[in-house]
Amino acid sequence: MLRALHYSHQLLNELITTFPNGVFIDGTLGKGNDTLRILNHPDFKGEVYAFDIQQAAIDQSVAKINPHPSANHAHLILDSHANLAKYVTEDVIHGAIFNLGYLPGGDHSITTQFDSTLQAIHAIAERLVPHGQLILVIYSGHPQGKIEKEKLMEALSLWPQEDYQVLQYGFINQRNHPPMLLVVEKL
Repeated sequence: MLRALHYSHQLLNELITTFPNGVFIDGTLGKGNDTLRILNHPDFKGEVYAFDIQQAAIDQSVAKINPHPSANHAHLILDSHANLAKYVTEDVIHGAIFNLGYLPGGDHSITTQFDSTLQAIHAIAERLVPHGQLILVIYSGHPQGKIEKEKLMEALSLWPQEDYQVLQYGFINQRNHPPMLLVVEKL
């Protein structure tokens, strides 16, 4: 079985294969790994918009992404993912990935917040193409992460099944709050 993070990568790869010229959102740039994963996909010819509120995340990611031959397809934005409508001008979005929590190796008091995450998810869902997906890797081993997980589970469970499928994926018998995955697919 795949762990939540690895399954998120598999889903992201499948999305890029399905929508190679698509618009993708990396809602939590962090160290730039998901943005780089998108750029490295052999079929990718679209655009990726990556958001983070920490300059340290942008700086680390620029150093990793700028040498890439497709770096001009990556837009690194120092702002909350909640404000993505100001930056993403395309009418449609094909996929999004979020790693919710804090920047690994960074200040653990700076974490994603339910309100801004939900605002970003709604903004993406409004433009999501049929069979496009929102991939949410949730780290709940810290107090804010636990709150965000519970509120997201509650909010997404109310989304109409006629319009969206919402998948919960995670291990229930492991210690230390392993990450879990929520996947929203537009029908």
